[in-house]
Amino acid sequence: MTLEPGAGRRSLAPGDIYVAIGSSFAAGPGISKPADTPPTRCARSIDNYAHQLARKKGLRLIDVSCSAATTAHLLGPWSELPPQLDALTPDTSLITATIGGNDMGYIGGIMAASCQPMNGKACMTVPEPTEQKWQKLEADMRKLLAEMRRRAPNARIILVDYPTVLPDHGQCAAAPLSPEQADRSRMIASRLAALTAKVAHDAGAEILAASSLSRGHDACAADPWMNGFIKATGSSSFAPYHPNLAGMTAVADALERMTSKSLSR
Repeated sequence: MTLEPGAGRRSLAPGDIYVAIGSSFAAGPGISKPADTPPTRCARSIDNYAHQLARKKGLRLIDVSCSAATTAHLLGPWSELPPQLDALTPDTSLITATIGGNDMGYIGGIMAASCQPMNGKACMTVPEPTEQKWQKLEADMRKLLAEMRRRAPNARIILVDYPTVLPDHGQCAAAPLSPEQADRSRMIASRLAALTAKVAHDAGAEILAASSLSRGHDACAADPWMNGFIKATGSSSFAPYHPNLAGMTAVADALERMTSKSLSR
């Protein structure tokens, strides 16, 4: 991999500035306590992977991740919210991003499909992602990475892809999908992971493949890092088809290992 300027910097030190951007899989809705007082529509958790990593390493965290965000909301404003990229400055030392799923209707599609066997009809309609949408997502992610590098030339950039939601094969009661719906969701997840890895490699950024890290810990697993569609008995907080606390902690631990090592130029 060819590293861009700044990508081969030292390992992180306490006090370094860390900016976390992305969608709900970065924000952590439904996990422990809200990070914002009063809580905002972004539903950021005090125990999402960014907050956990910042505590572990003593980093100064600026978390602008937001539930339901798309790449457009990182690059441009979203109602009352400024572009997430506006949080970046030349002295930013670390950037993490989880983004792209909402552009393709990934989790929304699984939720809509899961409503059918329970209510007799879908709760909402989520269109199938077209080739044009995939091409636009790739172009937007490349633009996003280029803009990160321009605004924060000395930062380590780590793209964190989406943790595994469904098992490699089959379904379960926690994910009430038809075989066809499950296969469609797995296809979107696989293509999204491959696209994320490709644009990261081409831009000289790092990739944390949470999709691989979490394999065997899907919503149907005995030790799930992912919520299913129905809230489990005894759960204090919940967001369907989103990482639970164990999943966020696993990603934070992996990021801690990655950022404890210097990259060679």
